[in-house]
Formats: sequence, structure tokens, C-alpha cells
Amino acid sequence: MTPDRLPAVPPARRARHLMDPANPRPPQQRGGSMSLTQVQKWVMSVLAVTTIEHLSAGIVVAAYFLDADRPGAQAGLIVIAALIGMVAVAAGFLIHKRSPLTPWLVLGWLPAVAGAYLIYLR
Repeated sequence: MTPDRLPAVPPARRARHLMDPANPRPPQQRGGSMSLTQVQKWVMSVLAVTTIEHLSAGIVVAAYFLDADRPGAQAGLIVIAALIGMVAVAAGFLIHKRSPLTPWLVLGWLPAVAGAYLIYLR
């Protein structure tokens, strides 16, 4: 055979996991990427809600250790804890510029309900 009549050799196949410099893959689209401002809002709202809910839980603990001969004071602290818990949830919504009047406010009652159960039903 002469050099100009060599048999055609198919090009070697590149493994699929390797990049082809002549044909790069298109960049992948991230569906849920958030801006820096959105991330800051989420971090701030989580910090605010957890901090205020800890205050609510601390008031419940104070009600638990209050003398049992003052049930009115215990009930008052439980109510205050429920109100502070609702303020915590509302603060999270306000940070996101949403209406604080939402059914999610019921979540603010959780520490107060747990405290009322421990104090009165246990």
C-alpha cells in the first residue's frame, strides 16, 4: 500500500467523563440560587426568632420554678411567654417584609403550651 492509500482509522473515542476541549459542556443552571440580600434576611430572621423564642422559654422556666402558692403569677408568666413567642414569629415575617398576621403565629405558643403542661397537667 502506498502512503496516500492508508486505511482510514476512526478517531479514538474520548471517555464520557473527560472534558472535550473542542466541545465544552454548557454551564449548568442553578435553579435556586439566592442573592446575598436574601441569605442575609434568612440568617437574620433565624437568629431573631431563635433568640426571642429562647427568651420565651426562659420565662416559662421562671414560671415553673415560681412558688406553687402563687398560681396567678405562674399563669401570668405563661401568658407573657405566649405573647413573646408570637412576637418572635412576627419578627421573622417582618424581616422578610411579609405580613405578621399569619396562622404561623400559633408556633409562638409552643414554649408556653409546653410550660403550661408541665406546671398544671403534670
